[in-house]
Amino acid sequence: MQTNLESLGTLERRLHFVVPLEQIESEVETRLKRLARTVKMQGFRPGKVPVKVVAQQYGGQIRQETLGDAVQKNFTEAVKAHQLKVVGYPRIEPKQNEDGGEFEFSATFEVYPEVNVGDLSETVIERPEVAIDEMDVDKTIDILRKQRVTYSPVERTAQAGDQVDIDFRGAIDGEAFPGGQGEGYKLELGAGQWLKDFEAPLVGMKAGETKSFDLTFPADYHAQELTGKTATFEVTLNKAAEPKLPEINEEFAKSLGVASGDLDAMRGEVRDNVEREVKKRIQARIKDQVMRGLMNASPLELPKALVEMETQRLAHQAEEDLKARGVATPDTPFNPTVVEGEAKRRVHLGLVLSDLVEKHALQVKSEQVRSRVEEHAQSFEQPEALVKWIYSQPERLSEVESLVLEDNVMDWVLQQAKVIAKAMAFDELMGNGK
Repeated sequence: MQTNLESLGTLERRLHFVVPLEQIESEVETRLKRLARTVKMQGFRPGKVPVKVVAQQYGGQIRQETLGDAVQKNFTEAVKAHQLKVVGYPRIEPKQNEDGGEFEFSATFEVYPEVNVGDLSETVIERPEVAIDEMDVDKTIDILRKQRVTYSPVERTAQAGDQVDIDFRGAIDGEAFPGGQGEGYKLELGAGQWLKDFEAPLVGMKAGETKSFDLTFPADYHAQELTGKTATFEVTLNKAAEPKLPEINEEFAKSLGVASGDLDAMRGEVRDNVEREVKKRIQARIKDQVMRGLMNASPLELPKALVEMETQRLAHQAEEDLKARGVATPDTPFNPTVVEGEAKRRVHLGLVLSDLVEKHALQVKSEQVRSRVEEHAQSFEQPEALVKWIYSQPERLSEVESLVLEDNVMDWVLQQAKVIAKAMAFDELMGNGK
């Protein structure tokens, strides 16, 4: 087989190869004869259909299938011969030679980049050190109380912290826009569920009152087609309800899974959960620094095919999430360019991590996965049941394996980099703001 490899850029290649016409015709004849032994056609007994008759009806289809199979086979062999790692699917372009004795094809495609992880010895990784005290436990219990809040209807005007039930209609230049209408929508004032400029006018309204106001969508609004535009909203407040936090008592303790209802036992379990969460967040901060360090030390030209596939995958996930929350509709498709940056980051990291795993034998071991699953299960009421459930779900187990793989890479990087301890307040680590 004649082949010629052409470089069109750092990653793009074009492979030229020729398939002899004689080879195609021979295979077509073989397939037609095979089909003639089994095909059923009116006027002929099974197995007695002349090959010429079969060729008249099926010849074109057989020829196309044969040519396609030959192209695929020759392309695969050529890729193997040139030791190429192909990304995505090639773009095949046929061209028949003037003498008609052979078919010439070109396949344009991308190859994986060569990964070279640079020197990590000057990469600084800050390891947070957080001390947990009783006040931190109290703050966590307060958060748990807020998660179990109930609401009681009020006759007064709506205040920050209230849950309001509203109907709303929005229009831009007099025209309604997707996602700008709703009935019986509930939101907590001041919780940041909606834009601040939407929630603020609702404070002070009474049940049955209607108010109109203008709102300009910010530049970073998730629906890019609305950014910078001003909408006029008409909002009717149906009712308001004030929050009621549960008392810290035996009933509250039982709601947290403490069967005895003992408050000391509850505080102990809350503290254990806080310590696990702190450990997890510290690991997440370290991992984020490690991954950024790896990307900085390993500049790459990314295959467009991989970036496109990851962009589409993330866009689909985002769109489904927005639809589930009632934010997006079929008429307002999610703009994939919003997630293109994240797609590039993931592709970059995926290539670097794969290279490190292969070069430094960082593959996942079954005992590592088991340990990670059991550790995760400790924060649930029935740890053993959760472990069994994860192992019965291949997709869930695959997620754990991916996390363990990242941990293996992280441990390797930490041995190469400069790791320094950094004292950090509990609230800062947990993202509690003030």
